[in-house]
Amino acid sequence: MTGEKTDTPGDLYSKFLLIWFGQFISVIGTGLTIFSLGIYVLLQTGTASSFVFILMCVFLPPFLLKPYGGIMADRYDRRVMMVVGDLGASLGLLFIFFMMLKGDIELWHIYLGIAASSVFSAFQEPAYKALVTDLLPEEQYAKASGLVQLAGSAQYLISPFLAGILLTLMNIEYIFLIDISTLIIASFIVIWVRKTIGGIPVQRVEHDFMAELREGIREFSKNKGVVNLVLTITAVLFFVGLLQSLFIPMLLNLTTAKTVGISQSVCATGMLIGSLFIGLFGSKNKQVKILAVSLFIAGIFFANLGLSTNIVFITLAGFTFFATLPFINTSIEVLIRKNIDNSKQGRVWSIISMVTYLGSIIAFAVTGFLADSVFNPLLEPGGPLAETAGVVVGVGEGRGIALMFIISGLMISLISLVLWRNKKIRILEDGEDEGSIINLIEASDFV
Repeated sequence: MTGEKTDTPGDLYSKFLLIWFGQFISVIGTGLTIFSLGIYVLLQTGTASSFVFILMCVFLPPFLLKPYGGIMADRYDRRVMMVVGDLGASLGLLFIFFMMLKGDIELWHIYLGIAASSVFSAFQEPAYKALVTDLLPEEQYAKASGLVQLAGSAQYLISPFLAGILLTLMNIEYIFLIDISTLIIASFIVIWVRKTIGGIPVQRVEHDFMAELREGIREFSKNKGVVNLVLTITAVLFFVGLLQSLFIPMLLNLTTAKTVGISQSVCATGMLIGSLFIGLFGSKNKQVKILAVSLFIAGIFFANLGLSTNIVFITLAGFTFFATLPFINTSIEVLIRKNIDNSKQGRVWSIISMVTYLGSIIAFAVTGFLADSVFNPLLEPGGPLAETAGVVVGVGEGRGIALMFIISGLMISLISLVLWRNKKIRILEDGEDEGSIINLIEASDFV
């Protein structure tokens, strides 16, 4: 452990809820910025590529820097790292705000500001995740994970609606001020909690960053069950990345932009309800079984997204798919927390995030080519699959994307079966991996 929990479990959980609330409103603010900037850039350029580049500025810096953020989360007080991350993220937003006030904003200004904010999120997120282990006992991990996911879903459920209203009432630059305000509020809450319960001692070892990074990689790689679990989820996230990239283009071929927005929000409600359920009632034991079953069901719902052109059916499939995600995420987090030394969780979480991000980034990189050059031509009128797969999926604009969704969903269900059969993953249930047991045996030889 990095320090002693001197408060009662109830007191610590209450303080965790305060920190969670600050992060909740901060996530809403971030969602306001991303949604508003997406609309702004699309109106200015009329190209989807400019919007995709904003997403890359959001995702790429954390992907590259999270290992260093994780090292710092283990080296320093994790609450201090959260404050540095939140306040630092506001600097990039202030840059965009002032450039807009000057009236000579250019696209590269926006990309630079968003990238700068994302750099600081690479230091904030590992500290936030590891802080759960600092403050709470093991039996409250599942509830905490559910609440964290609940906050994350607000970016997709609350922010688009709220941003749409605010953009009719004020200029976009003031949206940035709202986001900055939420970051400051979140920081002050963390500072207050730190003051009331005191600092958490950190085990300081005189290593350089590369040495600590290698130590984190060793801690991650020695637990073969965790490695297998993370690689499996990385494969799943590749297919989820296809959904993130192609859901809107598919729907826009079927209905209006307004209806697409409503459909997205309803789908996000599924994640909200699933997270709320876990936050209120927790999650039972047998996390590997919950993970495998949830993945299998999620794959079926994913495949249903491509089976119909009826917007209500697609929205219902999306809702049920997103409702399964909190159960998947919670099971993964609990299994990892039980099997990784808390004093090294910051750097291990950052490595895990980097590995799993890779699945989404690869998906973003190949999605356009697969949709435009491979799958859509197959299901155009007269296309090679128009008279076979087209009978089920349909023929015309966007039906190649629908076929991609069906294949992706079936692949996720297949992955769930492979996961269930993996003995190294199943042994994580007991909080001990084969590698950990071997280490204990080896250590006993020197006693």
